Amino acid sequence: MAEGNLKIDDPKTIKAWTFYDWANSVFPLVITSAIFPNFYDAVTSTKNDAGEIISHTVTFFGKTFENQNIYSFVYAFALAIVVLISPILSGIADYLGNKKRFLQFFCYLGALSCMGLFFFSKYNLELSFIPFITATVGFWGSLVYYNSYLPEIASEANQDKVSARGFAMGYFGSSLLLILCLVSIMVLHIPAKYSFLFVGIWWIGFAQYTFKNLPKLNHAAHGTDKNNLFSKGFKELISVAKQIKHLPQLKRFLAGYFFYNMGVQTIMVVAVLFARNEITWENEQAKTTSLIVSILIIQFVGIAGSFFFSKLSEKIGNIKSLMIAIFIWIFICVFTYMVARMPIHFYIVAFLVGFVMGGIQALSRSTYSKLLPDDTQDNTSFFSFYDVMEKMGMILGTITFGVISEMVGGMRPSILSLIVYFILGFIILFTMKKNVGGKTV
Repeated sequence: MAEGNLKIDDPKTIKAWTFYDWANSVFPLVITSAIFPNFYDAVTSTKNDAGEIISHTVTFFGKTFENQNIYSFVYAFALAIVVLISPILSGIADYLGNKKRFLQFFCYLGALSCMGLFFFSKYNLELSFIPFITATVGFWGSLVYYNSYLPEIASEANQDKVSARGFAMGYFGSSLLLILCLVSIMVLHIPAKYSFLFVGIWWIGFAQYTFKNLPKLNHAAHGTDKNNLFSKGFKELISVAKQIKHLPQLKRFLAGYFFYNMGVQTIMVVAVLFARNEITWENEQAKTTSLIVSILIIQFVGIAGSFFFSKLSEKIGNIKSLMIAIFIWIFICVFTYMVARMPIHFYIVAFLVGFVMGGIQALSRSTYSKLLPDDTQDNTSFFSFYDVMEKMGMILGTITFGVISEMVGGMRPSILSLIVYFILGFIILFTMKKNVGGKTV
């Protein structure tokens, strides 16, 4: 592994950093968006003798639920684990200066757990969901440490561009694997569960380039005493919380991010299940094929969207660019709720989601990085707060969506809650200062 202090704007370091996006983005695409939700819906649905689905209900811990709602609740539970453990672990990583080790641990946890989904069975859902939970913990846990490298490897002027490049790499790389998985399923007739093995191998394999070439810090932020690390990690967390309390712009951005990202992440989790249950398809085969095509549209349009919003931020600033992105998300929700019932409507939604998804994620990460104190040595702990806001929003969003769906017997009314989240995020960003210290944010 490479050693030494991180160099600002070093091309080799930036390439190594962005390559982790290439490696790990197969999880949100293949596992949480494309193949696993379709696989899960197929294996947990009840069919008649003609092969037609007649029920989506499942038994979970002795109670009966709609299968898409159990999926949402389990995902929220996995995120809750991340919220509980990542602040403490990130504080320890900052204290000891070894966050690269934590990045590796969560990478391997996530990738190996994806491979464990090969054994998923509807006859033992409670145990089958364990690798899904640990894979989710591994993915989101690794991102805490991955994101915290951004202010250390890129100057403020380049952070939007580098962040966008990472997301673009992720969209492109994960799309390639998805295509390979689809060819194996549809052409070679390999069972879909083998795709979960491909995800784990891809994630671990390409992450090696990052681990080999991304330097680690040679010094700890505060010390090398390894006694009582958990209490020290907690103290680190409290220290960062106190700092954020006195950084009004950062605090306000986190509040806005909490709400609008709640909408973004919930859509990413439930989009496929919504389309399977709320859009009218010609037949089951057409449904599955169209959904995969829609997801590929989102991925490739997302590459262009990432760079578009990066360029837009250079002209009008990050906050205004984020507000434009949120406005587009509001339009998407209104259109989906009122209009989207046929496949052509879902294609339109997929194009718009792809265009704005990459942009809002890349800009959010780089905006937060720009708002961090210039003299901080606690980047991992600061990004842990960012991660906690993200996960708490995702938990609330997915649970709210699932509860409303369960109460009203359909997913469409739940979209109204997402509109509220986006509006609240927009209002909070609107109240932020767009010029701080003589520079546009």
